[in-house]
Amino acid sequence: MMEPTPDASEWFPEEKCKAKKTWLQQTCCRILRRGPVPQHVAFIMDGNRRFARKLSVERAEGHLKGFDKLAETLQWCLDLGITEVTVYAFSIENFKRSKEEVDGLMELAKQKFKRLLEEKELIEKHEVCVRILGDLTMLPVELQQVVAEVVHISRNNTKAVLNVCFAYTARHEIANATKELAEGVQLGLLRPSDISEELLEQCLYTNQSRDPDLLVRTSGEVRLSDFLLWQSSYTVLSFVEVLWPEFSIWHLFSAVLHYQMNHHAVQAEKERSLTERREQVQQSDFQCTMAELGNMCNGIDETNSVQQKVAQYTQDREARINRFLTHLNNKRLQFFANLLPAES
Repeated sequence: MMEPTPDASEWFPEEKCKAKKTWLQQTCCRILRRGPVPQHVAFIMDGNRRFARKLSVERAEGHLKGFDKLAETLQWCLDLGITEVTVYAFSIENFKRSKEEVDGLMELAKQKFKRLLEEKELIEKHEVCVRILGDLTMLPVELQQVVAEVVHISRNNTKAVLNVCFAYTARHEIANATKELAEGVQLGLLRPSDISEELLEQCLYTNQSRDPDLLVRTSGEVRLSDFLLWQSSYTVLSFVEVLWPEFSIWHLFSAVLHYQMNHHAVQAEKERSLTERREQVQQSDFQCTMAELGNMCNGIDETNSVQQKVAQYTQDREARINRFLTHLNNKRLQFFANLLPAES
């Protein structure tokens, strides 16, 4: 297995990508940037093991090639103006694989995140915020500590975002969000009537991100494999019949073009859904207010009074939600803080 040269950037192969990009690729990149570019792209990086079998090499070599492709793809995304990328790095289901393979993946992840810490200057140069999404308690403690430090040093960067889903499935994420809401009610921070689709979204691991505009899956599989199920309701899907280590800039261009061809219709449907959601919340506030007033609403004066009561109820509900979300955010920040070395 070839090791990178000491001065080579593993996470930010900017010069390497520039050298490899042809005039035609550069021209296509400029043309695509003139249309609607997806701001958030998610990748299901499937096919590393099949790639290893195809080349008759060890699985670990396939996973390493998969990481190299990720770094290259991140640079392509930056060049296109894509400012947020989410990758499915390790599913909770992957723990069912052999102990040897799981241990190897954990070790590879630890090495690569340590390397990212060594490239701190490049994180700052590119202003990349790195977030790790998933149930990190399932990971080895040493890996938890490394990823916590990566999250910590990049937390204030705002130019680009890399979300790494590790020990993640969408069903686990949604179940965890409902537990957070139940705890909020139990602590008296929320009322059951405060719970809505929007509030549940804000309890997901992805609560700091917009929903993905485009989701790309490689290897020819045409399923989401429990990845961002809630967030992908209005996401353009692109299924590519190529193994992840063989993914090329042309495949990315094709996926972005596919997004541009469907952008208008998807955005219109998304706006309609958001309007319906706002109306549902308004209706809920009205019903809760009427329940508190005992359905006593007769006459214009009382109608005006009801409107004032509804406005006050909405204000109180929003205050409760803000207190709850502050509590939730502090709890998550504390989890990472507890993993950091003392000097951080």
